[in-house]
Amino acid sequence: MPFLAIHHVAIICSDYERSKYFYSQTLGFRIIAEAYRTERQSYKLDLLIADGAQLELFSFPNSPERPSRPEACGLRHLAFAVADVERVKRDLEQKGVVVEPIRIDEYTGKKFTFFADPDGLPLEVYEVVT
Repeated sequence: MPFLAIHHVAIICSDYERSKYFYSQTLGFRIIAEAYRTERQSYKLDLLIADGAQLELFSFPNSPERPSRPEACGLRHLAFAVADVERVKRDLEQKGVVVEPIRIDEYTGKKFTFFADPDGLPLEVYEVVT
């Protein structure tokens, strides 16, 4: 297969400033570029994840809410690799983010947990050996 890695994941948000703050300040992803596209009445924010992958954050007027519960077909969640799930959970909670209890992956024995972005998009942190 010619696929080398995930280059980016695009996320549409309902409140651009709130989501920009969440992803750049709360989660700490570095802003690469930001643009307002007048013809689409849309912001586009490029954020760098530590491994070189990127998140693209978009705002569009009148976007419908994301169906998530019960589970809808399509993207289920985004998972980020971290060295210490417990530390990340504490850090997020200190910033006011509600984080689920830590669980253990029954297949790998690794720790993981979930939280949500401002629009309810499920995000996971998954502990990997560094």
